[in-house]
Amino acid sequence: MMQATAAIQQSVDGYFAVPTSLLVPDARGGFSIYLKQERGFVLYAKEDEAFTMRHRMQLRAHGVTQVFVPAPQHPSFISHRERHFGRVLSDDSLPLPERARLFYETSTEIVKEVFEKKLPRTLKRETFDRILALVSEGISFLTLENSLKTVASLVAHDYHTYSHSLHVFVYSQALLQSYGFDEDSLVQFGLGAMLHDIGKTFLDAAILTKPAALTPDEREEVNRHPVFGVGACARMPLSQDAINCILFHHEKLDGSGYPCGLRGDEIPLPVRAITIADIYDALTSNRAYAPARNAFQVLRIMSSEMRDQLDLDMFRRFVLMLSGANVL
Repeated sequence: MMQATAAIQQSVDGYFAVPTSLLVPDARGGFSIYLKQERGFVLYAKEDEAFTMRHRMQLRAHGVTQVFVPAPQHPSFISHRERHFGRVLSDDSLPLPERARLFYETSTEIVKEVFEKKLPRTLKRETFDRILALVSEGISFLTLENSLKTVASLVAHDYHTYSHSLHVFVYSQALLQSYGFDEDSLVQFGLGAMLHDIGKTFLDAAILTKPAALTPDEREEVNRHPVFGVGACARMPLSQDAINCILFHHEKLDGSGYPCGLRGDEIPLPVRAITIADIYDALTSNRAYAPARNAFQVLRIMSSEMRDQLDLDMFRRFVLMLSGANVL
């Protein structure tokens, strides 16, 4: 699979390139827009001026597909993009690959910021609200035909907790949508998927990136991350479904999982979906202690070595989903 192509590219000239598709008509962004000419950059719209549909049509008529924003105004543009995330994702006039790239890049940046920032003992409500908005808009986007196929083509396979969390959200959502859950339930499952590894932010980074087998004490510490995750979200308005996803995503049907050693029907269906997505993405990614395996190798391992640990009916549905998305 190819890595996501950046929708925003830093320029050595003090400006960064922005696809015109990311500029929302009639919204004041707080940043200036420039066009690149042979002799330099020419101001097209001031920072206090709304970018209108007329602007977009003019640019399109002249074959302009990207504009430039001064580097110091990057934070204002990022805020604009996040604020209007849903509007762009639902804009049918934009090609699906462009919207998929926006979804993947914006989601990755938001989740990376959350996971790489040293968290206090609990998530801040502002941070939670950003994740909630991301999950809600992402679920709507993933209901579109061919959306999973397009997003899957962007998935990078270098393991980071933040990108892994996004991938688990995408895979588990696509799987759970096939069960006919209502939107409110899917949002809670999505929050659980996106935050399933939030507890790892409280672990020593040296343990998480150790290129060798963990000691028993280190393994015990890592195995506490689901409990740490629930603690981090204690003050957030999560349903029991979402909490279950965070706490139980390492449980296995045969009772060999952690932290509670649940068995069979004790493990809720949404958790089983997140477990399958979690294992699949981890094994198809390059981790500090193991190289990535290809999708076929991973699915063989899951269907043979893990057959007593996973919901096999759900696993078969997962395989069909990946096949339909041209992942296989």
